[in-house]
Amino acid sequence: MELITSFDREVLDLPFYDEGHRALADSVAAWCDGGTALWQEVCESEPDKAAVRLTRQLGADGWLAFLDPGHGEGPRTDGSPAPHPGDLRAVCLMREALAYTEDLADFAFSIQTLAATPLIRFGDDEQKQRYLPGMAAGSLIGAFAVSEEQAGSDVAGISLRADRTEDGGYVLNGHKAWIANGTVADLYVVIARTSNAPGPLGLTAFLVPADTPGLRVRERLDAVAPRSFAHLSFEECRVPAEAVLGKPGRGFVIAMDLLERFRMTVGAAALGFARRAADTALARARSRKVGGALLIDQQLTKASLADMEVQLNASALLVARAAWEADRGSPRFARHSNIAKLHATEEAQRIVDGAVQLLGASGVIRGSVTERLYRQIRSLRIYEGTSEVMRLTIAGTLDARRADRVAHEV
Repeated sequence: MELITSFDREVLDLPFYDEGHRALADSVAAWCDGGTALWQEVCESEPDKAAVRLTRQLGADGWLAFLDPGHGEGPRTDGSPAPHPGDLRAVCLMREALAYTEDLADFAFSIQTLAATPLIRFGDDEQKQRYLPGMAAGSLIGAFAVSEEQAGSDVAGISLRADRTEDGGYVLNGHKAWIANGTVADLYVVIARTSNAPGPLGLTAFLVPADTPGLRVRERLDAVAPRSFAHLSFEECRVPAEAVLGKPGRGFVIAMDLLERFRMTVGAAALGFARRAADTALARARSRKVGGALLIDQQLTKASLADMEVQLNASALLVARAAWEADRGSPRFARHSNIAKLHATEEAQRIVDGAVQLLGASGVIRGSVTERLYRQIRSLRIYEGTSEVMRLTIAGTLDARRADRVAHEV
């Protein structure tokens, strides 16, 4: 039986991946292929219910087990492989497969992983033991609250205050904006300003349970692609000293560490969307007749499909390279992560648009594959850093690379 999820096997066979990754790709493909009833259910559900349902299912089926290092390693309960802690190639493969199959499944997996990763990397033993088992099981839903309306992609511009209290704790006052899982999360990882030091120097990360007095959903948001999304309000929201994640003043480091790791995974999700669009366009071109001939026999159609194939290959290689660099501990993996995110999301937008064009009127009917993809892909050019910010960040690395080359030549 042909699987729904369509990885490029030639890319998977490259040395960027090992046998464990290839086994994971087969396993997640089979899981996605067997989830038809689940995908139909969540598509008919309102966003909050879908987010909870999918997070619970991902946890129950073992796909989040790696979020509890030391307990979640090894095969899943059915004997098939699961991602491993810190393996960004595995996370990218998961996101590509889920995005290809169902956008909301990728959303649930990615936000849960995004929220748990700072805990895995910077949490103390008590924090990990308190929260990670539930996050790995999907019973405790997480969210990463960094964005603000006035700061946008500028993490250093965060204004949410966290002031010390007499008992050594903190009181948070301010707002967060556009928080994924904002309406359903049980735990928020919050970046707030704890000192008057300029820019990134005065930020600290906190773990704030959703039931903390003073924390509330200020506004539910209705995005182009429906999902759990909200603005948050913190009003005299008191947390103990133990709520600090990592060390005081290290919030910017924690936020950037997370974003640099996850940008490549956004590129992987974009690749999943784009591959689904290209496959849909190819199937349509092979079956639709125009003027007595198949659409695929038209020269312009061949050119469009060829461009999609080139774009898909380039994106797949850039994502694989970025994840491989991160997994091998390269100190400059962030540069490759930014490149992969920028290229894959921009090209995915073009591929989806091209697929809609090839399908014509049928491609814009609400509920069709390409119509859904057209709405879903747009946000990826914004999440985890806009394309404009990515270009500036990449450009900022060029002088250092030139200096390295000159030094090597001398």
